[in-house]
Amino acid sequence: MGRKKLEIKRIENKSSRQVTFSKRRNGLIEKARQLSVLCDASVALLVVSASGKLYSFSSGDNLVKILDRYGKQHADDLKALDIQSKALNYGSHHELLELVESKLVGSNVNNVSADTLVKLEEHFETALSVTRAKKTELMLKLVENLKEKEKLLKEENQVLASQMEKNHHVGAEAEMEISSAGQISDNLPVTLPLLN
Repeated sequence: MGRKKLEIKRIENKSSRQVTFSKRRNGLIEKARQLSVLCDASVALLVVSASGKLYSFSSGDNLVKILDRYGKQHADDLKALDIQSKALNYGSHHELLELVESKLVGSNVNNVSADTLVKLEEHFETALSVTRAKKTELMLKLVENLKEKEKLLKEENQVLASQMEKNHHVGAEAEMEISSAGQISDNLPVTLPLLN
């Protein structure tokens, strides 16, 4: 008798859910250990339970070293995610400009602290980074659209070239027929009527 197929959805019974979590967590850790031994790979595994308890496993290297290595290799991705999250927090550029204007206009200029200026500078740098990221994204989309147009134009060009080639062959065949008909008429004997 085989195992029954388990539907992947949240287990409603709390004690069953805890037992399943414990068994599957242990199985996952065992698979991670096997992967590290069989493939001589550095494996780091973090599992956080519903209650917030942290379980970790690392092979060979310690967990911190593996996570540091991951952070260094994916620093650009992490930085982009950070910029996106900051962009969501700061809102539009218009709101940012209003914030700067309220801080620096009129009599407030003399009362602005260095910390406020540093924060404003960070806001500007973030806004600039977000703007550059959006510009890059738009440029990449434009390049993709242009490549697609180029592909369509090449296909259309090939269709037109094949049509021209067919028309050229049909025209050449028609000329051959006309010239061959003219040659046949040249070869026919010409009879002149006799005059009495």
